[in-house]
Amino acid sequence: MLTAKQYSQIRDELDSCKDPLFFFHDDPDGLCSYLLLYRYKGEGKGVIVKTNPRIDETWLRRVEEYYPDKLFILDIAMVDQDFIDNCKVPIVWIDHHGPYQRDRIRYFNPRSNDAASSPPVSYICYKVVEEDIWISMAGCISDMYLPDFADEFRNKYPGMLPEGVTAREAQFNSKIGRLARILSFMLKGTTSDAMKFARLMHKIKSPSEIMDKETITGDKIMRRFEQVEKEYQELLKEAKSRATEDSVLLYIYPNSRNSFTGDLANELVYNFPEKIIVIGRENGGEFKLSLRSDRHNLPALIETSLTGLQGYGGGHEHAAGAVVKSDDFPKFLENLRKHAL
Repeated sequence: MLTAKQYSQIRDELDSCKDPLFFFHDDPDGLCSYLLLYRYKGEGKGVIVKTNPRIDETWLRRVEEYYPDKLFILDIAMVDQDFIDNCKVPIVWIDHHGPYQRDRIRYFNPRSNDAASSPPVSYICYKVVEEDIWISMAGCISDMYLPDFADEFRNKYPGMLPEGVTAREAQFNSKIGRLARILSFMLKGTTSDAMKFARLMHKIKSPSEIMDKETITGDKIMRRFEQVEKEYQELLKEAKSRATEDSVLLYIYPNSRNSFTGDLANELVYNFPEKIIVIGRENGGEFKLSLRSDRHNLPALIETSLTGLQGYGGGHEHAAGAVVKSDDFPKFLENLRKHAL
């Protein structure tokens, strides 16, 4: 965990700027982190990072375009030193991957204090602003994390989070888990579409405004979710049918407009906890994959399985991603099965 002093330092960074820019990851944790800080500050601009979760020199153009007085980078696994060195505004990087050593940056990562501690960034941001608990809870549950303010949330929003459930059970069998999925599916499609829906969240006052379609804005968000949900359920049904006696459940689906690799992987490991889940799409001569496993340290397993092959990967212990060249993909799967024994 971060310390009380570190939470205070992040709050001071927010309070001391007038026109911040927020780079955030394109998943519910990243979105909720952005919303928590933006809604607290009431000023600034958000930019969703829908490509690789890495900020390199190509992102300098976006900073120059907006000319902020401070940049906040939220839930992004990697920030290159070259970007930092050439960025002309102060940078605050809040993350729960790594940690990494960087210069000339304010870096807040709970894993720097304790390698075993990895709360979502939406948890950290809630501890900073201490408002909009429902937004933070959605981000936490999407990352399969049950925060220490769960009881406070239950009292404020009865019926959203049942007593006694685990984070994974809540993700698929609770109203707050459904809200997390709504936010995830809201971000599908083009970058401009995703940001349009992210901005709709600026003024939403409660979960029911969305889930019960109490306002025009909430209705727009739900209609978008219902549209994307139909596509997802078709893919999920097909993916479940691929389960065999094999220790790996592999599902490669068409390179359609929407990417569901992470969403599918999360639900499949919930349904098949004994298996290694590998979900992906092929594009441009490489496979982009999401992997899940309750029993294996995935970053280590991916690294070993990629030995001698063209590809890269990483992430959390039980939830990770990888990119593997198409020619090497069969060998990667062979290695994965062998090293997982």
